[in-house]
Amino acid sequence: MPFPFRKKGRSPPKVANGSDFPSQQLLVLSLCRICEPIAFMSIFPYAYYMVESFKITTDAGAIAFRAGLVTSAFALAEFSASFPWGWLSDRVGRKPILLTGLAGTGISMLVFGFATNLPLALLGRALGGLLNGNIGVLQTTVAEVVKVKEHQPRAYAIMPFIWCLGSIIGCGLGGGLADPVNNYPTLFAHGTILEKFPYLLPNVICAAVALFSLTVGILFLEETHEKKKNRRDIGLESGRWILALFAEEKSTRIEATHDKAADAALDETAPLIQPDPEPPGYTSQISSPVLAPSNNETIRDEEAVSAKADIGITKAFNTQVVLNIFAYGVLAYHTIAFEQLLPVMLSMKDSGTVSQLPFKFVGGFGLPTSTIGFILAAQGVYQMFAQMILFPWVIHRIGSLKTFRLVALLYPLLYLITPYLVLLSRELRMIVLSLILIWKVTFQALAYPSNTLLLTNSAPSLLVLGTINGFAAAAASFSRASGPTLSGLLQSAGLDIGYLGIAWWSTALVAFVGALECLWMKEPHGSLAAVAAPIEDDVDSASARYLHNQSDVANTTNQFKSATTP
Repeated sequence: MPFPFRKKGRSPPKVANGSDFPSQQLLVLSLCRICEPIAFMSIFPYAYYMVESFKITTDAGAIAFRAGLVTSAFALAEFSASFPWGWLSDRVGRKPILLTGLAGTGISMLVFGFATNLPLALLGRALGGLLNGNIGVLQTTVAEVVKVKEHQPRAYAIMPFIWCLGSIIGCGLGGGLADPVNNYPTLFAHGTILEKFPYLLPNVICAAVALFSLTVGILFLEETHEKKKNRRDIGLESGRWILALFAEEKSTRIEATHDKAADAALDETAPLIQPDPEPPGYTSQISSPVLAPSNNETIRDEEAVSAKADIGITKAFNTQVVLNIFAYGVLAYHTIAFEQLLPVMLSMKDSGTVSQLPFKFVGGFGLPTSTIGFILAAQGVYQMFAQMILFPWVIHRIGSLKTFRLVALLYPLLYLITPYLVLLSRELRMIVLSLILIWKVTFQALAYPSNTLLLTNSAPSLLVLGTINGFAAAAASFSRASGPTLSGLLQSAGLDIGYLGIAWWSTALVAFVGALECLWMKEPHGSLAAVAAPIEDDVDSASARYLHNQSDVANTTNQFKSATTP
C-alpha cells in the first residue's frame, strides 16, 4: 500500500466526539510512562552494595550516606530542570519533551550501569533528572487528552497505577539481576563484561524498556498542545501506516476464505473497466469532488484561536494554582519522609532501654531485609487496587477538594501515632503495622491524584498548563530530595538523645501546615476543558465553515449535473 505521508498542507479540522473515554492515547501514555518507575526504582535494592564496591570507605554509615546521595541526585537534578522543561513544552509541544525525557532515561541508565566510581554514578543519576521533565508534562498531556470532567478520576488514577506497577517490576529487576556473575555463577561466567561492571545488566534491561517506550511514543503518541496538534507528525503517520499494513493483511486473509463460486459470480458481473483508485489525499463527497480549504485559511484559523487563548506567565499562577502547588510540595515532603523513616524503624532492634513516656523512648522491629522487602512489595500491590478502584469511587461521591482535605487533615495523626508501634507487644506490632500501612497507602492513593485534579482544573488555560505542571514537579522534586535528608538527620539526632519520635513528629508538623493551607483551597468550577471552551468553540466554528463550504461545492456540482443531463 502507498506510504501515507502528505507532502504539503494539513488535515482538515475534525469534529471529535469528546464524550468518549480516550482509552487508546492513555494506553500509549502508559506504555511511555512505565519505563520511568522501572528505571527509577531498580537502583534501590543494590545502591548500597554498588557504593560499597567503589571501595571509598568501609564505614557502614558513610556508605549509607553516599548511597543516599546517589538516590537523591536524580531528584535534585529534576528539581532544577522540571520548570524549564514544562515551560518549553508550552512552546514546542508535549510530544517532543516526552520523547526527550524517555531518551534521557535510557542514556542515564547506561551511564549509571558503566559507573565504576562515585562521581560517574552521580553523573548518571543527575543526567537522568536533567533530561527528564516528564512528570509535569505527562500530567499536562493527560489533562489535554481527557476533555470530560466525569472521566478525570478514572484517567488520573491510571498513571499512579502505572507507577506502582513499574515500581514493583523495577525493584524485582534491580534486586534479581544485580551482580549476576556472583549471584548466578552457572549462568554468567567470570572474566566477562558483567564481572567488570556488575550492575550493568539491570541498567541495560531498563535502557531497553526505555527504548521500547520511546518507539511507542514516536509511532503512536499524538500531540495534544492546542497550537501544535495540527502540525505534521511523520512518526505518527508511520505508526498509522504500520497499523494499516497489519489491518490490510488481516483483511486479505479473511477475503481469501470467501467462497470461490461467489467470487466467480461477482467477476462475471463486474464492469470491464475499473475506475482508477483515488490518489492519496484526494477526498470526495458522494460523486462530487470537494476542494480542501487552503493552507492559509487553516493557519489563519489556528493563529486566531491561539492569539485569543494565549495568556502571560504571571496570570497563569493565580491564587488557587499557587495554593495547589504548595500543597503538592508539602505532600511530597512528608510522604517521602515516611518512606525513609519506616524501613529504618523496621530494621532497628529493641534497645532494651527504659522508656519515659509519653515522649522519650527508642526501639524497633528488628525485621530482616527479606521481610521488609515483602512489606514494601505488598504496599505496592494494595496501592494499585486503591488507585484504580477506591480513588474513582471516592471522587465521584465527595469530589476532589473534600477528598484532599479529608486526607490532609488526618495525615498529621498518622505520623504522630506511628513511632509508638515499637512500644507494643510482638503479637500486636504486625497487626497494627498492617493497619498503619493500609492507612498510609490509602491516603497516598487519594491525595496525589486529587491534588493533580485540583491543580489541573485551577489552571486558566491549557496553553500554560505545561509551565504550571513543570513548576509543580520542580516543587515536588525539591521536597523529595530534601525530605529524606532532613528527616534522616532528625532521626539520627533523636536516637542519640533517646527520642525516636522526633523525626516523626517533625514530619507531622509539616503535614499540619499542609492541612491548614488546604482550608483556603477551592473546588474549581468545571474542568479545564470547559475553561478552554472558547478555544474549542473556535475550532468547531472553523470545522463548521469547512463543512459548509464542502456542502456548497457539492450542491453547485449537483445543480450543474441536473442542468446538463438530458
